[in-house]
Amino acid sequence: MAYEVAAKAAVGAPDVLGDCPFSQRVLLTLEEKKVPHKVHLINISEKPQWFLEVNPEGKVPVVKFDDKWVSDSDVLVGILEEKHPEPSFTPPPEFASVGSKIFGAFVKFLKSKDPSDGSEQALLDELKALDEHLKAHGPYIAGEKITSVDLSLAPKLYHLDVALGHFKKWTVPASLTHFHKYKEFLFSRESFQKTKPTKEHVIAGWEPKVNA
Repeated sequence: MAYEVAAKAAVGAPDVLGDCPFSQRVLLTLEEKKVPHKVHLINISEKPQWFLEVNPEGKVPVVKFDDKWVSDSDVLVGILEEKHPEPSFTPPPEFASVGSKIFGAFVKFLKSKDPSDGSEQALLDELKALDEHLKAHGPYIAGEKITSVDLSLAPKLYHLDVALGHFKKWTVPASLTHFHKYKEFLFSRESFQKTKPTKEHVIAGWEPKVNA
């Protein structure tokens, strides 16, 4: 039986998968574990009645497990790992938080209006730390096998690429070669190609936040 998943629809295109990195993380996990699922696309600005009835907080992503809709991508990935342990995506505990500060640093730099506030350097420091980790342990975070840490980072790195390239004309320094190789590995996976939003929808999703 296929799981039902509610994920964000694209802004202005209710029939197209949207730009939510947390929704994509859950879909990547389902794809990589080859677990059958059916996606409901949710228009965030006009949430359907049935969706609010089963999920009053109106958050995405949510997945239906045993007649109950569950939210929070961390929780969802944990449940999927429990119910579908093969292939295992559990990372070694010491690698579980690798790269976890990148998304916050990216958002801060993206929204920054002050070039001297240190937000660019803070992001670079996080990216350099990831590059160093991959140099020692790559090609993925925990070596040869992909884990839930990679599937969490992949959508966030895509947003970083697209949004900083568009709004700040900024790219990750070419000197971080292990990082770039890692990104290529992730973005070229079939699961990623199937679940990624278009660049236009990523830009449209960040537009109001950047210009706030």
